[in-house]
Amino acid sequence: MTPEPLHEWQEQGFTVAEARQWIDDGFTIPDAHRWRTSGVYTAVTARLWRTAGATPYTVDLWLRAGMTPRDAVQWREHGFTPEEAADRHLAGDRPHPRGWISRLLHRRPGPAFPDEERSRSMRELLRAGIPADRARGYVEAGWDGAEALPWARLSVEPGQARVFHALGLSAPEAQRLDGDAITVMTTFWRAGIPLDEVASWCGAGFTADEASRMRAEGTDVEQARILRALTDD
Repeated sequence: MTPEPLHEWQEQGFTVAEARQWIDDGFTIPDAHRWRTSGVYTAVTARLWRTAGATPYTVDLWLRAGMTPRDAVQWREHGFTPEEAADRHLAGDRPHPRGWISRLLHRRPGPAFPDEERSRSMRELLRAGIPADRARGYVEAGWDGAEALPWARLSVEPGQARVFHALGLSAPEAQRLDGDAITVMTTFWRAGIPLDEVASWCGAGFTADEASRMRAEGTDVEQARILRALTDD
């Protein structure tokens, strides 16, 4: 939609100077009213918030946290959701990159997972009998409904499931393990097990020390994969 003529802005209570600013930045009168109602009173500031990815319906989260559009852009570039950014900003943190563990635990929402996909995933989980609060946790963490279902059925926490899934483990395999996802992963890494072998050794029921000893004795990962398949059967 293109901005309305200047006289219509004046009829809505805008001064000529204000109206020209909103018009120059491509806002319509309803747009301007929405931004002003949300606490953004000038076209320049609204444009900056729009560039940062905010809308009149979402900007209040950042405003209440005392953030600027620049803050919002920096947190977003580091992979934080608006809610996470607001919480960290209120806690006094400054924008910083996520660690690799944090990136595994939190999938960044984006265009690949729009609202209609979130709704579809929620319906899939609810139809499968997953309690609403558990289903919501998976959807908010960015899981697809079908992908999340085996993990949700076993009540694996979404963040833990993300790491186990990244390692190549299935939900039943992860449930059989003793320890949380990060502990399992770091234990195998410290034992010298390559990342792409962790799932095979874990799934076959070996501990990190056992896997390390067997590798030293000449047992390769292909044999572990066979044992893993037999375990699944």
